[in-house]
Amino acid sequence: MRSRLVLILILLTALWAAMVGRAAFLQLLPNERLESLRKRQFETVVTLRSRRGDVLDRKGQELAISTTAHSLFADPKVLEDPKRAARILAKELKAPYKGIYDKLRRRKKRFVWLQRHLDRRTREAIEARKIRGLGFIEESKRTYPNDALLAHVLGFVGSEGSGLEGLEARYNDILEANRRDVAVQRDARGRPLIVGGRLFTEAPDGSDVHLTIDRELQFTLEQELRATVSAHEADSATGVVLDAQTSEILAMANAPAFDPNRPAGFSPDRRRNRALTDAFEPGSTMKTFVVAAALAKGLVEPNTKFNCENGSMKVGRRTIREADARHKWETLTVTEILANSSNIGTAKIAFELGAPALRAALADFGFGERTGVDLPGEARGTLLPMPWREHLLSNVSFGHGVAATALQIANAYAAVANGGWLKRPYIVRKVHDYETGATTEIGPKAIRRVLLPEVAAKMRLILSGATGLGATGANARVTGFPVAGKTGTAQKVNPSGRGYLRNAYISSFAGFFPANDPRFVIYVAVDNPRKGYYGSQVAAPVFARVASFAARHSGLSPVLITENDVVRRKAKSGAASPGPEQAAPRSGPRAAGAGGEGVVPEGFARSERVIPDLDGLTLREVVQRVNDTGLELRVRGSGVVKRFYPPAGARLDDHRSVTVHLEKDTRKE
Repeated sequence: MRSRLVLILILLTALWAAMVGRAAFLQLLPNERLESLRKRQFETVVTLRSRRGDVLDRKGQELAISTTAHSLFADPKVLEDPKRAARILAKELKAPYKGIYDKLRRRKKRFVWLQRHLDRRTREAIEARKIRGLGFIEESKRTYPNDALLAHVLGFVGSEGSGLEGLEARYNDILEANRRDVAVQRDARGRPLIVGGRLFTEAPDGSDVHLTIDRELQFTLEQELRATVSAHEADSATGVVLDAQTSEILAMANAPAFDPNRPAGFSPDRRRNRALTDAFEPGSTMKTFVVAAALAKGLVEPNTKFNCENGSMKVGRRTIREADARHKWETLTVTEILANSSNIGTAKIAFELGAPALRAALADFGFGERTGVDLPGEARGTLLPMPWREHLLSNVSFGHGVAATALQIANAYAAVANGGWLKRPYIVRKVHDYETGATTEIGPKAIRRVLLPEVAAKMRLILSGATGLGATGANARVTGFPVAGKTGTAQKVNPSGRGYLRNAYISSFAGFFPANDPRFVIYVAVDNPRKGYYGSQVAAPVFARVASFAARHSGLSPVLITENDVVRRKAKSGAASPGPEQAAPRSGPRAAGAGGEGVVPEGFARSERVIPDLDGLTLREVVQRVNDTGLELRVRGSGVVKRFYPPAGARLDDHRSVTVHLEKDTRKE
């Protein structure tokens, strides 16, 4: 009996020793097969994207942000009743029952996504059902807080969080940062052991991207384009605003727009950024560069005269006519050719240049090549190779037989405005990296000089004349500021065949202001307007309204004053009132270049309703002058006027009140 007990004790001891040894072997020595089995049973690896970086405008205002969203997953192996769960989820998620049930019945799977980016209310409703085998992970969801604002530039992201179009696609690697694989822990019964939100906060942040865009200016441009499409029953409209000196993109818009928060609800045609992707025949806005090329070659001067053939000229077997059959000019100067938008006059300047020189000049201004803007989808446009027949040369001179994008045209005008440098347009000012704390600044980049400063100055004066009283661009004038620019009215090319569409036009205006010291370049194109079609009728007024807002928004001081203000100042000092010739010089370009007091450019009529100059007036004098305008008067302080808003020269129709700040006059008599 005793020997049996000893034997049993020895056997038990040996068994325990074997078990301890085996446990030590399993715990201390690596075993790939067992590790794989453990992970399969107790872990599921989920790939989570980082919190996408924000997109901000030039003042730090949010354009695209990432918010917290709740993503629903299931462990089909743990679900006790997949059919019941599928019925409940189909109701809460408003999704097809079959699709959900097909995912839940995959018993061999330990992790399946059911729906991404749910709101908090939906999450709470599902959690209240207490369905074992379901869980949530907090992720980042892309949101555009301004809805359709800047939609074509921003683009949008897909369901997996990657940028699909626009700036979201172009800067995806910077905004997205790195994805992270996270192990979702489970207990012995397969239940998830995660706490909502923990996985989201573990993911690193992408970099913030700061744009050159001005949100308020962007809003105004979009608002004006929408109103123009509606008023003129047009197919669409496009606008670009650039900083005249740097080619920073301050605003870029298309109408109609789309909502990037739900991009699937809009067609690809609606979502594309026409300012970059659509190349079209620009019409008379190209005449500017024909004249600039001839000036640069020394072939013409602003006062050089050309015979304009009474409105009709034979070129080979074809006849060139003016856009308006009533225009039958005999002789026009170069300045007048642009002011009146003469096709024949421009063609004759092109003949003086010759086809090779004109093509080289247009290529220098960036036509026929991409601008290099940091946005995807940019078109090259079309600049046909040599040789050019005489008829093609004449057509190209007034904007047919060549195609360009809105951005190309705007950037070429910027080269005239800034003194002759073609610069690369850009939309990202800086990138802030959260991981390193570094900020990368992005500045202007000159591509090449296309005009000498003195030639660019002549072009600014000539283009100022093109917006004078009686010129085609008169509707683009901005009260208080000299404007330089050119209208364009081009027939639409037939996209499905040769030739042009009947009664279909692209109406446009390209220009910059103030003409004497350019700050803004604005280009507007309206596609197929049915109520009016000349650029002077359709696009020029849009330029004027956008430019007027840009001037007020940026705090520009008017450089031109009205005749009434000139007379009042002279009378106040005891001097005799000037005569009409003194008060209102007849030369538009001369007035634009002067930029001083006492100069009234052609086109500022005596009856034009503008804010008077209140500087230095007493409260009694202010009341007398403001009462005549019908505006509400708001007074701050006492004494005489030291500053006031809106500024002198601003249109009365744009404002409902005027605020004056008074201070004690400390000057000795």
